[in-house]
Amino acid sequence: MIVDVHSHAWAYPDHFNDDFREQAKRARAGVEVDLSVRYDEYRAGATHADRTIVFGGKAKLSGLWVDDQYVADYVAAHPDRLVGFLSLDPTQDDWQREMRDGHEQLGLRGIKLMPMYAGFQPDDERLNPLWEYATSHSLPVLLHTGTTFVSQAPLDCTLPRHLDRVAIRFPEVKIIMAHLGHPYEGECVAVIRKHPNVYADVSALHYRPFQLYHSLMLVQEYGVWNKLLFGSDYPFTTVDASIDGLRRLNDQMEGTALPRLDHEAIEAMIHRDSLSLLGLGSSISIRQCINRQDAKSAKS
Repeated sequence: MIVDVHSHAWAYPDHFNDDFREQAKRARAGVEVDLSVRYDEYRAGATHADRTIVFGGKAKLSGLWVDDQYVADYVAAHPDRLVGFLSLDPTQDDWQREMRDGHEQLGLRGIKLMPMYAGFQPDDERLNPLWEYATSHSLPVLLHTGTTFVSQAPLDCTLPRHLDRVAIRFPEVKIIMAHLGHPYEGECVAVIRKHPNVYADVSALHYRPFQLYHSLMLVQEYGVWNKLLFGSDYPFTTVDASIDGLRRLNDQMEGTALPRLDHEAIEAMIHRDSLSLLGLGSSISIRQCINRQDAKSAKS
C-alpha cells in the first residue's frame, strides 16, 4: 500500500487572494507552478497511490481560505481513495465551532494547521481546546512546518521545536510535521525521535535532491526512518515524481565516498501504512457518514 498523506483540495484561484497568487510564483525556483487541483490530474500522476489524505487550508493572514464543505464534497466523490482533514485558523473568530462542525457534521477525520501562514504558534495555550478535542476524538493533526514563499508569514511560528512543547502536554495526539520541517530538519528529527506519536512527512522535497539527501542522512544517523510518512504536496508536485525522486537520491553520490541512504528504508517509507499509524485505517468513509445521516433524517 502507498498512502499519500499530503495532498490539497481547493479551487484555484477562487480560494486565494491576489497577493497570495502573485507570491506563489516563488514557490519553486525557476518554475511557476499551476496550483489548479483536478482529481483526474492527481490520479494521472499518482499511478501507485492507494489512499490519499486531502485538505484545503485556512490562513487569513496569507490570503488562503478553503471552506471545509468544499473538502468534504471533494472527498465524497472518491470516498474509497480519499480521507479528508478539516482546516483551522485559530486567529479567527468561531474556529472552535468550525472544528466541531468539520468533524461531527462533515465527517472529516483529522486537522490541518498552517501556523506560519496564519500567524500563530501551535503551542499557544489559547489553542488548548484544539489539542484537547484532538485527544478526545483521536484526530491526527498535520501542520505545515518549514519555509514559505509568503513574505508576511512569520518563520518563528513554523519551527518544529514548538511541537515538542505540544507533544509534552498532549502526548496522545498523532502529530505530523509537514516537509520534514525544512530547512529546520535538525529540529524536526530531534522532535520526532523524542515523541512516540510525532511523525514527519517528506512532501515537496524531492526537487531539492541534495538538500533532501542531507536531511534523510540525518534521519538515518538518528535511526528514525520509521517516523517518516510519504506525501506529495500535490499540486506542487505529484506522487509519481516524488517516488522517482526519492529512489534516485543515491545517484548523485556516484563517484564519491559519501555514504548512501538505505534503499530498503526508503522503500519501506514509500510503502508505509500511514493510515493505520494515524488511527485512520478502520474508520468509516465520508460517504458512509453521509448515508448514516440521511438514514437518521428519514427515520425522524
